[in-house]
Amino acid sequence: MSPVIVCLWILAAICVATWVLSLITKEYSWVDRIWSLVPVAYVWVYAVAAGMTDVRLDVMAALVTLWGARLTFNFARKGGYAPGGEDYRWAFLRSRIAGWKWFLFNLFFIVIYQNVLLFLITLPAWTAYQHRTPFTVLDVVAVVVFLAFLVGETVADQQQWDFHHWKASEVVAGREPSPRFLQSGLFRFSRHPNFFFEQAQWWVVFFFGAIAAGSVLQWTVLGAVLLTALFIGSTVFTESISRRRYPEYADYQATTSPIVPWPPRRRAAEAATR
Repeated sequence: MSPVIVCLWILAAICVATWVLSLITKEYSWVDRIWSLVPVAYVWVYAVAAGMTDVRLDVMAALVTLWGARLTFNFARKGGYAPGGEDYRWAFLRSRIAGWKWFLFNLFFIVIYQNVLLFLITLPAWTAYQHRTPFTVLDVVAVVVFLAFLVGETVADQQQWDFHHWKASEVVAGREPSPRFLQSGLFRFSRHPNFFFEQAQWWVVFFFGAIAAGSVLQWTVLGAVLLTALFIGSTVFTESISRRRYPEYADYQATTSPIVPWPPRRRAAEAATR
């Protein structure tokens, strides 16, 4: 059986499982819980189908496994796998979308769209499977870049973890945390550096497929494009919540790049005094 057909069967099973679980538990983070696991399985399907003899596919599978292990660890330590560990954004949306509208949103966006997206971002492995060409210097460069992005996301997540632990300790001590949201480290150069590095890794996965095929004109870029679009929408939504919680967040937005790390801009008032 073709590996892409195997992956489609996995996709169908995961869609059914996450949808049924959301209906039974009334929690809607089941796709979040398998987000770091299913892409790993998909890429290994292609590597195994090639008999574990294609260096590029084996390397892609190993790199995606590292991605998945890091993301799984970070999600687990935040309580994502614990009962009640639902993403706060779903609860916020449920307060605004009720009844049959939420039922359809859960089915078509949370379950089907996001699971299809996880399938699509791994399709460059299908391209590599179809074009089993020699491993080249370009592949080595892609490996180094992927690992750099992986380290960047690890650092960003650790900085966020440390900040929230500090913030919680300040609250327990009866003090008002200042600042109330993270603005230092990598977050000085990007409001969401972890989002940037996450997307960037999957663009590198696409380039592995392009290297194998000898051209960047591959339709499998669709996965990386849709992932980027999802993160843009998620950023806008997340920041709308942040502005409600912290009025000073608007100042942070005025000086700091939204996603791509970039030197911070001066505030308009500061620039006017120079």
